[in-house]
Amino acid sequence: MSPIDTKVTTQQAENDRRILELLAQTYPDISSASTEIINLEAILNLPKGTEHFVADLHGEHEAFRHILKNASGNIKRKVTDIYGTSMRENEIRQLCSLIYYPEEKMQIVRSTEDNMEDFYNITLHQLIKVCQSVSSKYTRSKVRKALPKEFAYIIEELLHEERGEYDKQDYFNRIIETIISTGQADAFIVAMCKVIQKLSIDQLHILGDVYDRGPGAHLIMDTLCHYGNWDIQWGNHDMLWMGAAAGNECCIANVVRVSLRYANLTTLEDGYGINLLPLATMAMETYADDPCTEFAPRVDKENNEHPEKTLRLMAQMHKAIAIIQFKLEGAMTLKHTEWEMTGRNLLHKIDYAKGTVEIDGKTYDICDTNFPTIDPANPYELTEEEKELMAKLRHSFSVSTGLKHHIALLFSHGCMYGIYNSNLLFHASMPLNADGSLKDVIVYGEKYRGRELFHRIGMLLRSAFNDDTPPEEKAYARDYYWYLWCGPDSPLFDKSKMTTFERYFIKDPEAHKEEKGYYYTLRQNEEICDMILDEFGVDGSQRHIINGHVPVRTQKGESPIRANGKLMVIDGGFAKAYHKTTGIAGYTLIYHSSNFELVEHEPFISEEEAIRSGTDIVRSTKMVEQTTQRIRVRDTDKGKILQSQIDELTELLYAFRHGIIKERTTGKAIII
Repeated sequence: MSPIDTKVTTQQAENDRRILELLAQTYPDISSASTEIINLEAILNLPKGTEHFVADLHGEHEAFRHILKNASGNIKRKVTDIYGTSMRENEIRQLCSLIYYPEEKMQIVRSTEDNMEDFYNITLHQLIKVCQSVSSKYTRSKVRKALPKEFAYIIEELLHEERGEYDKQDYFNRIIETIISTGQADAFIVAMCKVIQKLSIDQLHILGDVYDRGPGAHLIMDTLCHYGNWDIQWGNHDMLWMGAAAGNECCIANVVRVSLRYANLTTLEDGYGINLLPLATMAMETYADDPCTEFAPRVDKENNEHPEKTLRLMAQMHKAIAIIQFKLEGAMTLKHTEWEMTGRNLLHKIDYAKGTVEIDGKTYDICDTNFPTIDPANPYELTEEEKELMAKLRHSFSVSTGLKHHIALLFSHGCMYGIYNSNLLFHASMPLNADGSLKDVIVYGEKYRGRELFHRIGMLLRSAFNDDTPPEEKAYARDYYWYLWCGPDSPLFDKSKMTTFERYFIKDPEAHKEEKGYYYTLRQNEEICDMILDEFGVDGSQRHIINGHVPVRTQKGESPIRANGKLMVIDGGFAKAYHKTTGIAGYTLIYHSSNFELVEHEPFISEEEAIRSGTDIVRSTKMVEQTTQRIRVRDTDKGKILQSQIDELTELLYAFRHGIIKERTTGKAIII
């Protein structure tokens, strides 16, 4: 062995010893280290926890909260497995409704039930059996952490009741009787229901687009603040709000425009305190006599709650911010000519006298010719009033503590992609060439592709919020948020162009076409999917790509399962605006220890209806994949981590037994 090799070996041995010394601070003797190995080995043999995949929530907070409460039908499946032969369908629905909405359901029960003691007795026993079922995958320690402190001991006792232990029946029955006699039954039922909800799903995966269209994106984020294990792969609509929070004026204008387009100002005003009064004042003055027909908000006529005057004002505000957006985007494309998007600048191609616009060599009539804030000689210059307005909006976004908190959550729980148990998750696309090879994309002057591209983008986006980022890079990162929203090589968009101007001003649908990137067609090919999975280092005999972004038009025969099962697209249209297009109200995926299930949802009517009638929104469940044998924790990503811990503890045992590291007499084993 050469002197260099000897030095390297010695250094490695010293590093290993330091690691073991650190480990010995937690496990100071043979007994504690051995106990932990036994504990971890036991965990490895438990069934894999259930994973829940959702995408494109688009502000539909009531539907989102409902699928969290019912675990996309997983809870009802458990209840049916237990009571399918002893309870009627209506009774199962009512029990499930209680589990989903315990406080609200108990109010109804108290007003209609004649014998509450009998109800408590039956219901508590039912809930205990359901809770035993959903907690069976987990260690006692993990279940204990999910229990409310005030009832933790009692629930733990009841969960480990063994029906065959006749000597203990009186003990368990007496616990139930005492819960009822002390007036704690209502609170105990609520606690049990919430434990069932918590334990029904081990990990929640969100494939992007929490924001826009629906009224409650901020409420979804509030819900996630208090949720357990969740992650998010950022979507293009999330990118708009993140960019707006970073101070990107193009993103700010787009956020406000999209909100007005769907008559949804709740998230902006009530959720984040964004002041839209300056925009309203300017719009009323500028477009006082303009019908703003093309900018009328998209509302459900049957369920519209907005007065006509409000809709009229929204249309004026909508047009005002849209024109500002086109000006800002024109300036942005000229600032970044490397993005090759200057062809999207159309304000200087308008013939204001004739009412036409020239696009790609073709002349179109425009349906709205009132442009009081555009100077034909300098069409991309903001007026002084527009500059002042944007300064106020930018300030309003920058000081919103609620928005800051929610964007911080997106960063702490999110990234451009995720890899979980042989599943590659990303929101929209992987830029590809026509031959299916990975496409080079320039980011801040350098070329990236595949996994490196996603990683570089993720790092760049974070740098826009880091105080130690050099000013030039920080400015580029702030601008890049807008590119990710609508840039042709953006993994979150990947289309030739975003025809926002055309959809407002040109009736000819030919002008509205947006040519999709190659990924959207090539992903039907199993070999392409395998190539991408290899690129990201995803292994396993049953591996998948899971996307959202593009609504699956079920009523036109489209399937969310593609490439011979290698790819799943689960944007089924949670947003009400998509229901007519897709024919359903969203897809979710449930990954159990024994199978992969695709859940198709019906439109969510209201929490009141779900509570009163016990109705649900699960239309159908389809088995996507059945495993030949139950997946254990040892087969998962978590299992690999636990196995590495076992290996390290085994080395520590060797070091203790051979005197390499001395045992300590103090300290206790920490049981996970």
